[in-house]
Amino acid sequence: MSVSAAVMSIEKERLDAVALGRTASGLLEKLLAEATSAVRARVSEGGRLSAKLLDEEQRATHGLAWLATYVFGVRELVHYADRLTEMGRFGETERLLVQIGLGEYVAQVLGGISMSQGEVVRLEDLFVAPDLIAELRADAAIAALLRGGNTSAARAALAAIIRETGSTTIGDAGLDETMEAMRTEMRRFVEAEVAPHAHEWHLENAYIPMEVIQGLADLGVFGLTIPEEYGGLGLPKEAMCLVTEELSRGYIGVGSLGTRSEIAAELILGGGTDAQKDKYLPKIASGEILPTAVFTEPNTGSDLASLRTRAVKEGEVYKVFGNKTWITHPVRADVMTLLVRTNPAEPGYKGLSMLLAEKPRGTDADPFPAKGMTGGEIEVLGYRGMKEFEIGFDGFEVPADQLLGGVEGQGFKQLMNTFEAARIQTAARAVGVAQSAMETGLRYAEERIQFGKPLIAFPRVADKIVMMAVEIAIARQITYFAARAKDEGRRTDLEAGMSKLLGARVAWAAADNALQIHGGNGFALEYPVSRLLCDARILNIFEGAAEIQAQVIARRLLEGGN
Repeated sequence: MSVSAAVMSIEKERLDAVALGRTASGLLEKLLAEATSAVRARVSEGGRLSAKLLDEEQRATHGLAWLATYVFGVRELVHYADRLTEMGRFGETERLLVQIGLGEYVAQVLGGISMSQGEVVRLEDLFVAPDLIAELRADAAIAALLRGGNTSAARAALAAIIRETGSTTIGDAGLDETMEAMRTEMRRFVEAEVAPHAHEWHLENAYIPMEVIQGLADLGVFGLTIPEEYGGLGLPKEAMCLVTEELSRGYIGVGSLGTRSEIAAELILGGGTDAQKDKYLPKIASGEILPTAVFTEPNTGSDLASLRTRAVKEGEVYKVFGNKTWITHPVRADVMTLLVRTNPAEPGYKGLSMLLAEKPRGTDADPFPAKGMTGGEIEVLGYRGMKEFEIGFDGFEVPADQLLGGVEGQGFKQLMNTFEAARIQTAARAVGVAQSAMETGLRYAEERIQFGKPLIAFPRVADKIVMMAVEIAIARQITYFAARAKDEGRRTDLEAGMSKLLGARVAWAAADNALQIHGGNGFALEYPVSRLLCDARILNIFEGAAEIQAQVIARRLLEGGN
């Protein structure tokens, strides 16, 4: 079906989805407030949240986090439409993305939200009063979106546009000309230097070539948000999002290289001494030094309060003893942001400190040519190109003046200050992987002929592509919102967490559906979609597993976050 024919076919059922969405958004905000109050009552004792009850009612608390994320998504879809309308750029593609997205997310709120493949949370699980649920269903705006939002005709019309548009970002992202020019520049680099080789790197478990890393440095990727006074570009987090998205679209490993620099720069900017800022930030920005984050331990995972790696001060050095795991790109790194316990007498978070621990670059033959430091590679399904390692420290020395900020006991606080930016960037990586999966699935659906016609001609295949495009648009918009809020200096842990939570699920769904479109061929290692499935899976785990992320979001909501 041509685009014009598809659009004409839905004219008779056209609805003002934006106006309806604006009303629905207000009603969903009211629903979220009621659900939050109801869940809070179930997990509180004596007027305070109970850790025991929070654990016992995990389905409700985590479900509340998902409800808040969907309400956030609906709100930002409406804001997206409003912004584009003001810019004179709200076209048919954007209208369909918004209409289908609003219809689908409102339907899921009322019918059940998938927290994972086997876990659906319903409003009854959140102790929402039946009368309120009935009132919502009876509302004219809600009913209109349920009836006329995500329809087969709307999906067919958007599918026709997608087929004509081809493998590219679907819909106007709402960015200014400078940002879009940056996206174009990054896409050119990816198409020339990354995409043609990514699958080979993955299959061979090979490092991303240093030439590519130098290319990223030349483009300013490692200093995007570092202030100009330290040699960076001084750009907003929104720029970091679109760059990360485009690089991850080519290969998640390339998109993740900048994450290490972002985390290290955030740590040093927020907690470093003037001397540490002057020493490290220009070299991080230029790519002269590559940092790696060394936080996780074998038996702690997300429970950083139980961290055991200790740093003992002896004269002018700290000697480090302990084990770390899931350390990304450590062999070729020049400096480690190393979280250690400097005061074993202080329980929990209070005894933690951060060291800026320099090390020589290693090789496959000799990964850690440093006294008191050993390690072995962890072989992984996906997220390759940088390699993961376990690292053991046995008297590894770090000069005492490399204590971040020069004061012990600040490590956990310093790390927490980086989580917002790190999770926003992870959400952007997820959008990039999802975008790549959609494009890969679309190309195959166009090329593969079955029963005399391309796979895309079959409605359920076309619907998969459409819903990928819709959810990618939602994930992109909430991620950009979180980035803009961060740039404005606002607390954004809630928005960053929700962006990461939804983005990771969207990436996994897109990769899974793209592989399904490939059928048996998708299960063959030679097809890039097999890599995308493996790469997408990690997004629900690192930077806070989905369950931990939901717990953090829920606690913020229940404590009064908004």
